[in-house]
Amino acid sequence: MKHFDVFNGDADGICALHQLRLTKPLRSLLITGVKRDVQLLARVPVRSGISVTVLDISLDSNRAALLALLRQGVEVEYFDHHFSGAIPEHPNLRPYIDTTPEVCTSLLVDRHVGGQHRLWAIVGAYGDNLSHAARTLAESRMLQPEQVEQLRELGESINYNAYGDTETDLLIPPAKLYEILLPYSDPFNFTANEPIAQALHDARRQDMDLAQRLPPHATLMSGAIYVLPNEPWARRVRGAFGNFLATSFPDRAYAVLSQTAQGDYTVSVRAPLANPYGAADLCMRFATGGGREAAAGIGRLPHDHLREFTIAFEEAFAGGSRARAVSAQTERPSSR
Repeated sequence: MKHFDVFNGDADGICALHQLRLTKPLRSLLITGVKRDVQLLARVPVRSGISVTVLDISLDSNRAALLALLRQGVEVEYFDHHFSGAIPEHPNLRPYIDTTPEVCTSLLVDRHVGGQHRLWAIVGAYGDNLSHAARTLAESRMLQPEQVEQLRELGESINYNAYGDTETDLLIPPAKLYEILLPYSDPFNFTANEPIAQALHDARRQDMDLAQRLPPHATLMSGAIYVLPNEPWARRVRGAFGNFLATSFPDRAYAVLSQTAQGDYTVSVRAPLANPYGAADLCMRFATGGGREAAAGIGRLPHDHLREFTIAFEEAFAGGSRARAVSAQTERPSSR
């Protein structure tokens, strides 16, 4: 039987699949892409005689494709933490879905495999900006502080690589990155032996330096909105910069927008870490929006909807207060 592994190309999706295949090796066809490629299940051919594992993409966004596969008798196991909507009841569907804010797909797989490859779960959790959950797992393995820092850096670098409008924006296609790390049960060995790990680290630092030089487009009661230019580095750093801002100011919400060649925006939203709710509801108010409670995004926000988004952002995170943009005000977190 032919098997398909369908997974988000970010750190959480890659590390979730990696744990699963280290535990249960299986030859499969890989379907993945950049972070914003969330309707991946539609790329699986609808035919009998196949099976599918899905990781880290919203069931709700892939509902039609999932139902078509189930009607064809395809067996599907589904690991995810994004908004799911109603989960279909079907004998061929095995859902492992938890949408609470302190859970990511790597943690769901860690539970599923009994913590057999927990170091990679820690990498995935750090990549998904779940620092508290990652530290808790690290404590269970009694890691030294410098080891924890290595796993954090690796998770953030793998996650950084997933952001871009197309794979041409990325340093390496996510499927290729997954294939490189596949032989490594130990992430410390991967970091020590694969040059791509250092290349991603260096590129992320360079792009973050460029982002931190920019003032916010709007400073609001609830947080701030940044608009990055139409450049590959800006598209790559969109998620990493949003996570950095959220971690630096945990009581505030952030949106990081990068401009497209057409003049529209791709949006990443981070709810305040101190109260990690509201990001998905905000983004789902706009076409192509979705995500989870703590972090969500909009695939395409028309340029003339920026003011509407700004008002909706303030309503989402400041209890309906009127947005108060102060375009010239600067909010500059210090670099870690």
